[in-house]
Amino acid sequence: MKKVVMIVLLAHFWFVFSSKAQSPFSAPDSLLVIQEGIASYYGTRFHNRMTANGEIYDMWQFTAAHKHLPFGTLLKVTNKKNGMQAVVRINDRLPKSSTRIIDLSKGVAEHLEMVNDGIVPVTLELLSHHAIDWVRQQYKVVPRDIRLRSYFHGIAYTKDEQLIQSALRESLQKK
Repeated sequence: MKKVVMIVLLAHFWFVFSSKAQSPFSAPDSLLVIQEGIASYYGTRFHNRMTANGEIYDMWQFTAAHKHLPFGTLLKVTNKKNGMQAVVRINDRLPKSSTRIIDLSKGVAEHLEMVNDGIVPVTLELLSHHAIDWVRQQYKVVPRDIRLRSYFHGIAYTKDEQLIQSALRESLQKK
């Protein structure tokens, strides 16, 4: 009976550590994608003007404007036309009526090789699952146009705890 309990415990720990011990930076990219759409860029006309968060806009820094993501949010932006990527920080706001999902600084646009196109399809990703949880906590109601999916598996963990407890009770009753 001790062998059965030991096997159940080992199976439980294997499951917990294999599903929870994963680094948040090695998760499948699809879980980190929060939005897809069209990006544009802005440059010289706004250079050295104040942004919505109070900073002075520098068109060569890797910053961006978004409709509602919290200021300071770091995003990985992927140009879907050529696969080029850049990490940007949100420091400005897009107009609510904009059909684009993000406006990038000119420095980012040059890095993503989108200056000649002007607008390109992009994917926006958060950098980790912890960032998803942090962004989710910034909203009272998460906007419909972004998806913030969590990777935690609380239900499976609860079921396994109950399985172990019932196995331990059975082994104690048989003694």
